[in-house]
Amino acid sequence: MSFDTATLEQLASVRDWLRYAVTRFNEAGLAFGHGSNNAYDEAAYLLLHTLRLPLDRLEAFLDARLLPGERARLAAVLQQRIEQRLPAAYITREAWLGEYRFYVDERAIVPRSFIAELLREGLTPWIVDGVQVEQVLDVCTGSGCLAILAALAFPSAQVDASDVSAAALQVARRNVDDYRLEQRVRLFESDLFAGLPPKRYDLIISNPPYVNAAAMSALPPEYLREPQIALASGVDGLAHTRQIIQYARRHLNPEGLLVVEVGDNRAALEAAYPNLAFTWLPVSGGDDLAFLLRYEDLG
Repeated sequence: MSFDTATLEQLASVRDWLRYAVTRFNEAGLAFGHGSNNAYDEAAYLLLHTLRLPLDRLEAFLDARLLPGERARLAAVLQQRIEQRLPAAYITREAWLGEYRFYVDERAIVPRSFIAELLREGLTPWIVDGVQVEQVLDVCTGSGCLAILAALAFPSAQVDASDVSAAALQVARRNVDDYRLEQRVRLFESDLFAGLPPKRYDLIISNPPYVNAAAMSALPPEYLREPQIALASGVDGLAHTRQIIQYARRHLNPEGLLVVEVGDNRAALEAAYPNLAFTWLPVSGGDDLAFLLRYEDLG
């Protein structure tokens, strides 16, 4: 994809660029799912971000005419998205979970987790009094986004966050520092629970790798730009979840809760653990994407 001088001159307004971007995204067969789920929303986001405009004010600027330098910057961003198949978040170096912004780059998976929705509600009704939550663990923290949201949701809590990837933890450190939570969020390089301090938690959360081998082999290019260690989880997608279930009880306080996101693996998980009393948590994507287990369920 390239932009000649004639094309740049024809694309005069934000409206022109939006229409053009949507067309080119659809023609290129781009895959979405890293913050938006369709060509229009992704094009609007990239345009507004590149032009340094408010992300919630597209209509007000649609007919604004662009300067030559602005058109050149837009052309470069669209070219990068189409030719390199980079997720938009890696281009803009940011990802949003609700109203919360997080830095991200290729060292960590793009933040996206339904657990974020649950944390914004303080995990009610399963947690009645968030003030009583004093110790939280985020396993497979990646960019640190869920650990940060947990610290914001439970203001009395010390939050520990672990990841096997030292590179991802560098991204997490930047986000923890950005939110000025250095005193409350501690980061550990750890393969699940292996490198953690000997302590117990009131709440353990995890959005672990859960893509099965068949799905990994069919991932579109955008997802292949992410660290594969953050996606793949064995033949059936449950390798990490099995270990979390196996060892979580020894890291939970009595009355403690375990919350894990598993994607489309509900049927496989319930078949593997027919005697576990999973509570499936309702989120915007459905009621079969994340489960809750209590300390006593894991006995």
